[in-house]
Amino acid sequence: MSDAFLAFDLGAESGRAIVGHLRGGVLALDEIRRFPNGAIRQNGSLYWDVLRLWSEITESLQAASSVRLASVGVDGWGVDYELIGERGNLLENPYHYRDLRNEGMMDAVFERVSRERIYSVTGIQFLQINTLFQFYAACRLTPKVVDAAHALVTVPDLFNYWLGGRLCSEYTIATTTQFVDARTRTWARRLLDEIGLPTELLTEIVQPGTTIGALRKEIAAPLAGTPIVVPACHDTGSAVASVAAGGATAFLSSGTWSLLGTEIGAPVITAQARDLNFTNEGGAYGTIRFLKNVMGLWILESCRREWQAAGTVLAYDEMLRDVNEIDGLPAFIFPDDPRFLNPASMTTAIREQLKETGQTAIDDPLVIVKVVLDSLAFRYASVLQTTEELTGRKLRGVQVIGGGSRNRYLNQMTANASGLTVRAGLPEATVVGNVLVQAVSSGRFASLADARDYVNEHFDFEEFAAEASQALGDARHRYTDVESRFVE
Repeated sequence: MSDAFLAFDLGAESGRAIVGHLRGGVLALDEIRRFPNGAIRQNGSLYWDVLRLWSEITESLQAASSVRLASVGVDGWGVDYELIGERGNLLENPYHYRDLRNEGMMDAVFERVSRERIYSVTGIQFLQINTLFQFYAACRLTPKVVDAAHALVTVPDLFNYWLGGRLCSEYTIATTTQFVDARTRTWARRLLDEIGLPTELLTEIVQPGTTIGALRKEIAAPLAGTPIVVPACHDTGSAVASVAAGGATAFLSSGTWSLLGTEIGAPVITAQARDLNFTNEGGAYGTIRFLKNVMGLWILESCRREWQAAGTVLAYDEMLRDVNEIDGLPAFIFPDDPRFLNPASMTTAIREQLKETGQTAIDDPLVIVKVVLDSLAFRYASVLQTTEELTGRKLRGVQVIGGGSRNRYLNQMTANASGLTVRAGLPEATVVGNVLVQAVSSGRFASLADARDYVNEHFDFEEFAAEASQALGDARHRYTDVESRFVE
């Protein structure tokens, strides 16, 4: 039996192909290829160039053709979708979730079916980027394209299909569409019919770890016949699969978005959870990821791109070192303000919010960095406290995974703001989780719990203990005052 598993991890800014080797008590990750991703603007709209991504995937397979693989699996970002034609072809490049066509679609849907009814069935938080609202926009704005479709699939489902798998929808990423009944874990067809969405385009839902086909010869002849195994196809689902983050432990998948919550066995669908916009996304092997989306490091990276375009380059490590030397907590923003979703200028949006909340507008890039990171930490603390209230569980620690786990300043501030111990590491958590699910499917591990134990024993994590001070207490009150202006 081969001990090598090929994971394709497609993110909103980059993709990579990595082979995970489970050998001699060590999980070694060998990068085969890394490639950029991002939005393309055409005729006033934002799209994803999935055909270029497909080219990168096939070239990666060619580069990995000398490796004896146990299986291949693809994960990717959620909510965006593709429409497939009668010959398995792509009908149009998929829209980017930040495209402006989504604006106003939530209210339009609520005119047909109430927010309360939708949440009572799906348990999914309301964001204008959700597939539910994107697809409703498509049905209203481009109905002829929708009429020509034979199937609707998410990004990783498309690539798993093109590799040689069957046309199906993996459960964890299917839940990000807001099309799934959270209790039955099947398509909420009756609800979708009420909204007016064509349910005949939906394909069979399969669970993580399912083998859905074999790699086609014409894609990479030396690897032909390699099993295609669906991991937790939602990238956050794969990331959370890599670590134990239930019970008294929360997870924070930190990157462009921050996904903050805990793993539970059954959905929490209450009026309070709905009003606070918490979500019940599918997890690997029967679990639920009860979480909330926080705007995340997108805010900081958008600022850095602006500064770089203006000639000010802030190298990441040096930036965090210098931020740590700034005394005090100068100001706070509310990170989940919709104005930060896709502004023409992120720094301008930050200054506007600071003025509106009675604070002094800031121009110094390093001080803005500190304001963003401090505000994220206090927002995390607020969400963690609410998570405890909604689940009835007392949290004692936070497991930070993903690229943001390298941000030691934010990790320490998160511990300080929340009063919880933060354990950070596994920047490649999504790839690791993808590999682990494939390895469980192959029989390399008896269960996901065994696979997670393996990760806990063989990877390094850093702990950050909470530090209390009068200044932090005062800052907490100041942040709460800002947040209260946006959250009822």
